[in-house]
Amino acid sequence: MKKLLFMAMIFSVAFAACEKSDDDSSTDPQKIGIVGEWYSSGSNIAPLLANLGIDSIYAKFNNDNTYLVESFSQGAKTTLTGTYVQTKSGVGNIWNITLNQSSPTSLTSVGIFEIDATKNPYVIQYEVAQTEPPIQGVTPPTAQGGFGSTSNGAYGTINIQKYIKKIARSL
Repeated sequence: MKKLLFMAMIFSVAFAACEKSDDDSSTDPQKIGIVGEWYSSGSNIAPLLANLGIDSIYAKFNNDNTYLVESFSQGAKTTLTGTYVQTKSGVGNIWNITLNQSSPTSLTSVGIFEIDATKNPYVIQYEVAQTEPPIQGVTPPTAQGGFGSTSNGAYGTINIQKYIKKIARSL
């Protein structure tokens, strides 16, 4: 059960209510944040997850603030669903995110993410930690603390996940 909760802490990808822009169909990540489809594999997998056998992750964040995350380990798939809220932190281009997972277990994770929009496709750096139910000694990263600030830096960079955005290609 602790392993499941720990994995859920890392996977929880609930990003918060995006600010509405004048153009709701915008694809500018500085306006829509994490909305879209994201993939992670290989060296982009957080070392903490790789050590648990996770080899790839697909995450979809919808405009209606719902999400679906699928993680894969030796061919087995785990699916996480829930809602998210995202807000700009006011620190550089870092956003705050709160994930309220509803399945397979109910929990809340809090963290930060930052999208590098200079790359094509976009790349996101993402770090979250489970806050409810609490895990002893684990505190979420903060925008002020930067990436690697889970539990006041105790985890270093092993909890930092990188995703690449799925880009729609025209025929």
